[in-house]
Amino acid sequence: MPMYRVRPFHGAGGEVLAEQLPACMYRLPNLHRPLSAAASPPPQVGARERREEVDPSLQALESRQEEILKRLYELKSAVDGLSKMIQTPDADLDVTNIIQSDECSPLTTSGADLDLMLGKDYGALKDIVINANPSLPPLSLLVLHSLLCERYKILSAVHTHSSVKNVPENLLKCFGEQTKKQPRHEYQLGFTLIWKDVPKPQMKFSIQTMCPIEGEGNIARFLFSLFGQKYNAVTSTLIDSWVDTAIFQLKEGSSKEKGAVLRSMNAALGKTSWLVGSELSVADVVAWCALQQTGSANAAPANVQKWMKSCENLAPFSSVMKLLK
Repeated sequence: MPMYRVRPFHGAGGEVLAEQLPACMYRLPNLHRPLSAAASPPPQVGARERREEVDPSLQALESRQEEILKRLYELKSAVDGLSKMIQTPDADLDVTNIIQSDECSPLTTSGADLDLMLGKDYGALKDIVINANPSLPPLSLLVLHSLLCERYKILSAVHTHSSVKNVPENLLKCFGEQTKKQPRHEYQLGFTLIWKDVPKPQMKFSIQTMCPIEGEGNIARFLFSLFGQKYNAVTSTLIDSWVDTAIFQLKEGSSKEKGAVLRSMNAALGKTSWLVGSELSVADVVAWCALQQTGSANAAPANVQKWMKSCENLAPFSSVMKLLK
């Protein structure tokens, strides 16, 4: 007895029997029809020509898309019309005149009110404490310390943290010697530098309540603000830009980036005696120190060389030059 039977394809005379073959491999219900129609049994082969119904959710989505595109086109037309009515300033506007008209007091004037800038501590001495790594001393902070000493009575001190084994003698005496020993309450500001194994300089001026300010550029901005100078928005933005450029490109960037910064500095110093305007700013301090630490001073263009000599003619810069020897 055979296991199964197969229907013969050839007749007795050898002719091929007629066999109805399927028109497709398999049939699935139409997903684009309404749910009731999709749940119904699949249609027969002869009924495929009838018109299929479209899902209402798809129609609503298409209508919504067309409405959004129409509103976007109308909004674009409105903006284009406004741009023709309003005269916007040129992107290449020379801000030299704005900077020169910016009124700021020179660094040689009387000291600002530290109580307004640092808060009143009921007569207690305000202490600024900076942690720095002796392997990469923050020269800009040493320059600013010397500038602040010309303005305020500062009690300076240098200490070594236990995380550092050896500190060069010149760094231990970077603030010089305190010639006059006075009672603590007669000073206006305390400035303590701690040589410590830290990845980047850290500063606090309110030890109990303040989180540290990190980064040489950020600390330099804070220290320079103690001079009480006021700038307009354009000048402040340019100063911040030069500080960031000096730290991240001139000091830490590649040789290609350093060359581009030197060219930009040369162009800026061809118009003004300092990087921003006609007065010394924190941008000059940070940029000069970055050039000294990277060894790019000798390869600087003519205007940059002239500017560096102007910096070195000032006592705070010349005192830091001795630390590099």
